[in-house]
Amino acid sequence: MAKKGRSTDAAKDKDKDRERWLARFQVRLVTQPGVDRAVVLQAVKEVTFHCDETGEDPRTAFGDPDEYAVKTAARLVSPERAERDRRQSGLLKAIKSVGRRAEDIAGI
Repeated sequence: MAKKGRSTDAAKDKDKDRERWLARFQVRLVTQPGVDRAVVLQAVKEVTFHCDETGEDPRTAFGDPDEYAVKTAARLVSPERAERDRRQSGLLKAIKSVGRRAEDIAGI
């Protein structure tokens, strides 16, 4: 019985490690320019399929989740789309900054 408990604990730990890796991967991936829900779903599906097929854990198969998220975004998002997203993000930051300055000046 003790062996069964240990193997169950090891399986739970492996599942938790996989969940943590996937969560970190998704968080980092969604912050990449041009990445939308469809890209995240596709990337997670690819990782999950690979790990299910091979039995590997994601860290062994793909390495650091942050680095793999950057590589995945570069692979799945066109450079044009990523650049457009960067420009839009920069514009939104500039608008918010001007809004904060206006509030400071107005004393709001």
